[in-house]
Amino acid sequence: MIRLTDLSRYVALPSDSIRAVLTRINASPYLFQVVVDQEGRLLGTITDGDVRRAILHGLSLDAPASSCLQQDPKYGFLGRDVDNAKILSLVPRREQFLPVVDDSRRVCEILVRSSDESLSTALVMAGGPGTRLGERTRAMPKPLLEVGGRPILDRVLEGLENAGVQRIILSVHYLADKIEDFVAARRNTAAIEFIREPMRLGTAGALALVDPASIGSTSLLVVNGDVVTRVDFRALRDFHIRHGNDGTLGVASYRVNVPFGVVRHDADGLFEGVDEKPQLSHFVAAGVYYLNSEFLALVPKNKPFDMPDLLNQSKNLGLRVGLFPIHEEWADIGQPADLEAVDAELRRSRS
Repeated sequence: MIRLTDLSRYVALPSDSIRAVLTRINASPYLFQVVVDQEGRLLGTITDGDVRRAILHGLSLDAPASSCLQQDPKYGFLGRDVDNAKILSLVPRREQFLPVVDDSRRVCEILVRSSDESLSTALVMAGGPGTRLGERTRAMPKPLLEVGGRPILDRVLEGLENAGVQRIILSVHYLADKIEDFVAARRNTAAIEFIREPMRLGTAGALALVDPASIGSTSLLVVNGDVVTRVDFRALRDFHIRHGNDGTLGVASYRVNVPFGVVRHDADGLFEGVDEKPQLSHFVAAGVYYLNSEFLALVPKNKPFDMPDLLNQSKNLGLRVGLFPIHEEWADIGQPADLEAVDAELRRSRS
């Protein structure tokens, strides 16, 4: 158990924007903020998961923190260490912290326990040919294309290593030797191993090549090898646990500008109104997944199989699949224009 007494990094005001709260969470080793009034009295708590649920419901990041506040948090009392430790040990494992208040309800310290679920293994899908990128991938596998002066795969591996992933499995097929050579020359901090797809297995087929015994009872983090993102993989794990999901799908907000007036009508075909050139927003699959071991058994061996098929099948079988909104930097490299845009943005942010 960790005792936090310097609270400056871990408390926020209800009038702070959700965006400001997220900035504080991202700058902290922990995924929560304790919300207090001007006198430091406990009002509630906000976790990274609370914010992501608010995003799912359409709440703006510019809304005040009070709009996604958990107003009835568990808390302890100053000077009652034995009781406080007992409270922290009895709350569900998804609750990793306990504000401690004095008799005036002012927050004096925060007790934190470490998660008992580690990010032990990740599978990186790096076998695709990247045909939509044309000549760029004729002699170079897509994950090794550079953005911001570094290969995409290097950024993916670094993000996993920084999140504490101990073992990374790379699924390879197209120009596999080049990916293996790159990893061999890289200074890896995680143990990295390879599985070779005997044929193009689609976006989920490689899951059938992972030995379930090597995963055990833990969940498997799955990441596409061509996604550029700063998503917090620890937050994904905690969100998965907190919601009791069997699988959790990372999603990103994608906006489309319709260049025409969109006509609204009722069930009888009668005109209701026109929305001139609206912007439509949808959640799209972001190439990041956290899956319990049951998912591996649903993937056929040595047969192409895509992730949408796996997710739809798991839903039909009654597995609980949740959505994890990604508010961090995220980009999918699908077309040459995407590659150029991401490269330019990363070079600007680096300068």
